[in-house]
Amino acid sequence: QVQLVESGGGLVQPGGSLRLSCAVSISIRSINTMGWYRQASGKERELVAVFNSGANTYADSVKGRFTISRDNAKNTVYLQMNSLKPEDTAVYYCYIYSRLSARDYWGQGTQVTVSS
Repeated sequence: QVQLVESGGGLVQPGGSLRLSCAVSISIRSINTMGWYRQASGKERELVAVFNSGANTYADSVKGRFTISRDNAKNTVYLQMNSLKPEDTAVYYCYIYSRLSARDYWGQGTQVTVSS
């Protein structure tokens, strides 16, 4: 059973930073597609950042502020979030797509609240 566990969320003031982590229970060395989505209250889930076959893609709303990265040795995916804004408030979910099992896997989400 593949498990993804997010951590690092919390309450931060506007302009602050957070780093989200997503620990994956399997080796991610061969995982080419992984990323982060978010869902604000009353809104649909939206893409934040995706790592896909060596290329990173970001939502326009987070470009220049957020950075996705991975540590294969730790089987962990990160989302560094800088210059946070109140509109970044949401539950953040990480996911991976496994070509071996031809499906994606999701974490349980971590709450990020940006407020003064």
